[in-house]
Amino acid sequence: MDKIQLLYIENVITRTYEQVQQVLTFFMLVENVSYDKQVDVIWSGEDGIWHTLPAKYHSVQGHDREYWRTQVTFNLTAEQSLPGNIHFGLRYQVYGSEYWNNNGGLNYSSEADSGIKLENQQLVQNIGFESHLNDEQDFVTVYIAVDQAINAEKVTIHWTTDNWNTTKKSSCLCENNFWDKVLQSNARNPNQYGIQQWTGRICNGDSFRLQYSICCESNGQVVWDNNYGNNYSFQREQLKVLILNLHCYQEENQNEKFTQIAKAIDDLDIDIVCLQEVAEFWNDGEGDWASNSARIINERLIEPFHMHTDWSHLGFDKYREGVAILSRYPMSNHDSRYVSDSHDRYSIHSRKVVMARIHVPYVGPINVLSAHLSWLEDGFREQFQRLHEWAANNQTDDVKATLLCGDFNITAGSTGYELVVDSNEYEDQYLAANEQGIFDKIFRVNDTHWRDLLADDYRIDYIFMNKASELQVTSAKVIFTDQDYGQVSDHCGYFMTFEPKIITTATGEG
Repeated sequence: MDKIQLLYIENVITRTYEQVQQVLTFFMLVENVSYDKQVDVIWSGEDGIWHTLPAKYHSVQGHDREYWRTQVTFNLTAEQSLPGNIHFGLRYQVYGSEYWNNNGGLNYSSEADSGIKLENQQLVQNIGFESHLNDEQDFVTVYIAVDQAINAEKVTIHWTTDNWNTTKKSSCLCENNFWDKVLQSNARNPNQYGIQQWTGRICNGDSFRLQYSICCESNGQVVWDNNYGNNYSFQREQLKVLILNLHCYQEENQNEKFTQIAKAIDDLDIDIVCLQEVAEFWNDGEGDWASNSARIINERLIEPFHMHTDWSHLGFDKYREGVAILSRYPMSNHDSRYVSDSHDRYSIHSRKVVMARIHVPYVGPINVLSAHLSWLEDGFREQFQRLHEWAANNQTDDVKATLLCGDFNITAGSTGYELVVDSNEYEDQYLAANEQGIFDKIFRVNDTHWRDLLADDYRIDYIFMNKASELQVTSAKVIFTDQDYGQVSDHCGYFMTFEPKIITTATGEG
């Protein structure tokens, strides 16, 4: 395929008593050569002046292609006329190279108020679709452009919310009758390029994920728009989890770093935060809530989260040191307990873990534990065993996943890490997202030489998720580095995203 293709242009003028507007919409298919790319529409109106209109990423299309889209609105004023008829081309810049699609040097064209014009030999095209289901959205309206040459008799949406284990159908209505009424009001023909517009509705309820394809029937002929064999797929926002050791008030410019952590949580739209080395002033063991680092970060969020925190021992001779969970969503089943042999609040080997059940919309309840365990020689083996048993005792049938999060003080590939692997219960989610081949050898095949694969992996902070989980990790990255929000601790943070597992059965319609 060409590096960039035009799928459709929409050119519509709306007229009300107070205002006249012209809206231009461009929808494109782009080869995904690199993440760092620039896509523009270069266009001119009836005044002959050329403009650059940047496009934005819309959604993924298959393995190596993406949809990009841009839209611009013009208001008619005494000083400014509308663009009217336009000419345009597409420009794609990546890796220092520039690729054009300008209709073979003739430029594309679109007449004012002409409606939708399909390109690239499209006969049926899903238009105006989104890539995510919004909160509380329990139905989806699908708009379909059909080339009038097909003489479509029936358009149907085939859809599923369970990965095609079951399939439902929704019939669409043609809007031609509506446009016939518009034509009686002296408006220009909104479909002068011979495009019919059909509309259908999918009632998806509270499902997390929706997939669908479009079937057009006419005179025994069937034409599909199934997103080039991939089906259209969109879903709720993924669950976003951050783990971070705060370094117990030992940072320079500590106040500014608390603010930077809160900013990252807001910017990245994180849902759950597990913190270790949460500190507040000792105050003869009574603590000082005003100085609690988790509280300070939480109160600097745009909207403070639910919080559960507890402390285990005296840290750096002046702080109550502990762990915390912050959650955007409501929590229940709060608990905290020592997993160490020692419960002495003056001993650094006294280690307490906090747990909460978090009720995630469209996912269900998950158990989250924020832990800061000791080194192998100082009790990790016993502490992990107690943590493991505690988590297992709280894994009820309705719980979708259990996440063991935090600073485990064991390097990847070490003897302590081997204890986690040998438990045959929990898996390293950062590895699952970034090193699938290595992950499979360690957790699925148990290759005898798996430790060698982690020789250069010095992580000690993890999210371990139970194998029976109904979630799957979709991405994992390191943050709070010089390249990403700056260093805020002697640890970096780990940011991961999760979604319900896809159970592969039959393929979609079409």
